[in-house]
Amino acid sequence: MKWDVVIGLEVHVQLNTKTKAFCACSTQYGAEPNTQVCPVCLGYPGALPVLNEELVRSAVAAGIATHSKIRTKSQFSRKNYFYPDLPKGYQISQYDDPICYDGYVEIENEGKKKKIGLIRIHMEEDSGKSLHSESGTLIDLNRSGVPLLEIVSQPEIHSPQEAYAYLTTIKQRLRYTGISNCNMEEGSLRCDANISLKPAGSPAFGTRTELKNLNSFRNVERALTFEINRQKELLESGGTITQATLLWDEQKQETRQMRGKEESHDYRYFPEPDLPPVLITEDFIQNLRMQLPEMPDLRKERFIDKYDMLEDDAAVLTNEKEIADYFENLVKLFPNNVKLARHWVQGEILRILKEQNLSAGQIPIKASHLAELLQFVDRQDITPQTGKAVLDEMCATGKSAAIIIDEKALMKIADSGELSTIIDKIIQNSPKESARYRSGKIQLLAYFIGQVMKATKGQADQGITRKLLIEKLGPVTEG
Repeated sequence: MKWDVVIGLEVHVQLNTKTKAFCACSTQYGAEPNTQVCPVCLGYPGALPVLNEELVRSAVAAGIATHSKIRTKSQFSRKNYFYPDLPKGYQISQYDDPICYDGYVEIENEGKKKKIGLIRIHMEEDSGKSLHSESGTLIDLNRSGVPLLEIVSQPEIHSPQEAYAYLTTIKQRLRYTGISNCNMEEGSLRCDANISLKPAGSPAFGTRTELKNLNSFRNVERALTFEINRQKELLESGGTITQATLLWDEQKQETRQMRGKEESHDYRYFPEPDLPPVLITEDFIQNLRMQLPEMPDLRKERFIDKYDMLEDDAAVLTNEKEIADYFENLVKLFPNNVKLARHWVQGEILRILKEQNLSAGQIPIKASHLAELLQFVDRQDITPQTGKAVLDEMCATGKSAAIIIDEKALMKIADSGELSTIIDKIIQNSPKESARYRSGKIQLLAYFIGQVMKATKGQADQGITRKLLIEKLGPVTEG
C-alpha cells in the first residue's frame, strides 16, 4: 500500500537578547546553575513580569524574514502544566493571537523549489533545565524565562529530506536577521516534529506522533525516517497508531514513548492577566523592515547577476551572512579580479574556518589583509601555492602579506638563468624519467614541473618552467 507522509515542525529559537523575556536577569550561556535568577523567573508569589521590548522586535524581524503577516495587537496567554523545572506552574506564551501568522519559506530539495507555509510565530519564555544523574535530578533555573520564538510550520513537509531543507532555510534566515545564533549545541535552536501517515490521496490525516529530543538536523532526518518506517510497518500489519510523544534515542537510533500526546485544551490556556496586550505600529514594522539586511535568497540572485557566478558558488558564499559580507568587503578593496577573490574566500577562507573550528563570524584574516595578499598573486609576484602558505602564516602570526613575503624572500622566481640551473640538475638526477619522457610518455612533464616547484618551494614561474623543461628534455620520439 502507498502512503502519504505528513510532517509538521515546531522550531524553538532562543533569542540573542541580553536579558530574559519578563525580567532583567542575564541570558548568558554557561553560568553557574541558579545564579541568573530572580523572584520573577523563580515564580515567587506577587512578582510581576515586565515585557522585554527586544523580544517583540525579534519576533517582528522573524516575521518579516519569513513573509509572515504581523499583528499590531497580540496577546500573551498562560499555558498551564506542571514540570519540576517550571517554577510558576505555567508558561507565559501566546495562543489565540500570535504576533506573526500565515508566512512561508521557500526550500530547495533535490533541485526543486517548494514553499512551506508557516501557521504562526509566537513569543514565549523557556522553562528551566532538569539535570539527571544516578543520584537524582537537579534543577537549574538559569534558562527559566529566557525569551523564545516558536515557529510552527503547516503540515506541508512530506519527507525527512524536505524537513532537513526546511530547518536549514529557517536557521539561515534567522541568522541573517541577527536575532539568534541558532546554536543547537547550546540549545538556541530546538525542534519537535509531528508526523503521520495516510493512504495516498486520502484527504483525512492519520493519527500523529510527536518526536522530541532532536538536537541536530541530521537527527531530525534520522528520527523521521525511523518513525515513518515504524508507522508504515504497524499500519500494514493491521495495527493502529497511538497518539503519543516520543523521544529519539540517539545511541540506539530508535524512538521510544515518553508520554501520551497533549492537546491544546490540556494546557487550559487563558489570557495572561499580568501583561497588557502587545501594541505595535505599522511605522515600527516598516522601520524594522528597512533595517534588516538583504535576505539570503535575494543576495544569492544578486551575486549571480552582479559577479557573474554559478548558482552553486553563490549559494556557498551567501549561506552565512558573515561570509557574504566578507566577500563583498574584499571585492570593494580588490575589485580588479572578482573571480580570484571568490576562489580564495570559497576555498582558502572556508578551509581555515573548518581547520580551526571557527564560526563564520570568526574569520582570522581581515578583508583588507587578504586584499593585499591577492594583489601579489594577481600581479604574479608570487605563485598561488606560495600565496596559500603566506595566508597560513598570516593567520599564525598576524603579520601582513608584504612583511612575510619580504622576510622569507618568497617572490616568484622568473629568472630563466636561475630556473635553468635548477632544471638541469633535476633532469640529471632523473635519467629514467627523462628517457621515458623522450620515448613518448609526455605526461611525465607534470612530474618534472612538480620537482621544480618542490625545489623552489612553489616559487617557480610555471609558464617559464614549462617552456624550459620542454626545451631541455628535448624532442619526443613518436610511436
